[in-house]
Amino acid sequence: MNDIFNKIFPKQLNNNYNGSLFSKYIFILLTVITVIRSLVHMFFLDGGAQSIASIPLDTYSVPAMNVVVLIFSFWGSSQLLISFIYILAIFRYQNMIPILYILMFLEYLMRFVFGHLKPIILTDIAPGSIANEVMIPLTIFLLYLSLRERK
Repeated sequence: MNDIFNKIFPKQLNNNYNGSLFSKYIFILLTVITVIRSLVHMFFLDGGAQSIASIPLDTYSVPAMNVVVLIFSFWGSSQLLISFIYILAIFRYQNMIPILYILMFLEYLMRFVFGHLKPIILTDIAPGSIANEVMIPLTIFLLYLSLRERK
């Protein structure tokens, strides 16, 4: 148990990652997706709110629409900041990958919970809602693989 704790919370950050290579490569893929998603939220005219998330912005007043787009831009900037931490882990501190999987799990769990606590009307199923349901068990599985010693 102490070994698992030390893998999740290493005493020293370094590039020594001994977990599953599959878990590491999926972490890299998820990092790329997070960067792209953040840029969409920051730079698409609608922040991806209507064009991707199916929020019917065209039925909102202009001030309400502007607030939603601004909030999506803020969300994109937060995603970009966490992406920098992910990128830092990939290139310099790979032994952080397990704790970053915990962070990913918590992000998707909170998105799922708040999506159910504060639902909004959508014109279609948002890809993000599907991702939330997939990513919660996936990040747990990838965390498990990241903690397993490679043979």
